[in-house]
Amino acid sequence: MTGVLVTGGAGGIGAAVARRFARAGARVAIADVDESAGRAVAAEIGGLFVPADVSREQDNHSMVEAAVSAFGGLDIVHLNAGVGGAGGAGDDFDIDRYRRVIAVNIDGTMFGIRAALPALTSSGGGAIVVTSSLAGISPNPFDPVYSASKHAIVGLVRSLAPACSASGVTLNAACPGFVNTPMLASLRDVILEHHLAIAEPDEVAEAVESIARGGETGNAWMVQAGLPPAPVTFPTVELSRAR
Repeated sequence: MTGVLVTGGAGGIGAAVARRFARAGARVAIADVDESAGRAVAAEIGGLFVPADVSREQDNHSMVEAAVSAFGGLDIVHLNAGVGGAGGAGDDFDIDRYRRVIAVNIDGTMFGIRAALPALTSSGGGAIVVTSSLAGISPNPFDPVYSASKHAIVGLVRSLAPACSASGVTLNAACPGFVNTPMLASLRDVILEHHLAIAEPDEVAEAVESIARGGETGNAWMVQAGLPPAPVTFPTVELSRAR
């Protein structure tokens, strides 16, 4: 039986992913800072809840150890936890929020990959899917710091994928567009005004499962409402040679 760990699983995309894998018969562990909501989702799906702040390295190791102890191993890890809202370069910039965005989104991804890799390797291989964003492959003037952190995640995934592959682990980034979650609340009116599509969390969860089980690695996958996940094509850079 498949063992799955989902960070940020107390709500939104993470909860939808946890429910989808549970319906497919997997044993699912949810890690989140929101203990009340996290325990509720875990109880609903018959899963395991582990309190964890992914910006803390030890919490990442603890959540992986708890899942392995409960399930006997791990096969799929979805590093989904993320935050935004640090403002831009003007008066709206919030330095504490900035540090939190960087810590959760970038540190949390790196710590999560490092913690998960040995457990997946010991199970004979597996998959890590990290939640980035369309804001991680294109500019986002609404939340520049969030966009920068999501760009960093894509670069990290593409750069680490070859080393993970040598251990039998695929590593990919899911890059959702607008998704019907609380994070979208402040932008909803603008999105609707421009007649842009909003995906439901279940659509993203379907894409995450497809990416995790697909066998490809090192890709950033665009995930938008009504469309199948599609890999982003990045330019090939040829290094200049000494003359």
